[in-house]
Order: sequence, then structure tokens, then C-alpha cells
Amino acid sequence: MATKHIVGSIVASFAVAYACDTVISDGKLFGGTTPSTVANNDWWKETDKKFQAWPRTAGPPIVMNPISRQNYIVKS
Repeated sequence: MATKHIVGSIVASFAVAYACDTVISDGKLFGGTTPSTVANNDWWKETDKKFQAWPRTAGPPIVMNPISRQNYIVKS
């Protein structure tokens, strides 16, 4: 019986958190706009090119943004 209440509470809290996140961030509840640097794919590509061309002198080559590349060390 307690498990039913605990699981229900957890599911309900996730639902409330999702609803709040959607209303606040996607609905721009507190105002604001999305910066053009975030919305523009060409800007992202040029920035990535700049970071990948960054001269490194100490150590193996690495990817400047490992989250989007999903690897940390570039193997040639």
C-alpha cells in the first residue's frame, strides 16, 4: 500500500516539474527571447570550426566541446 503512494507521488512530482519547466522556459513566462546565437545553426558551425582550429601546443588534440562530440581525445 505504501509503495503505491510513493510511486504515485514520484510520478506526480515529475509531472509537475515538467509542466513548470515547459511553462517557464518554452512559454517564456518571465519574458525574454532566444538569442540569435542559439537559434542560428550557421553561427554554431562557424564557432565549432574556430574551436577545432584552435592551436594547441601542450598535449594530445582534444575536442573543445566533448558533450556534442561524445568523445574527448581525437585519434587520427
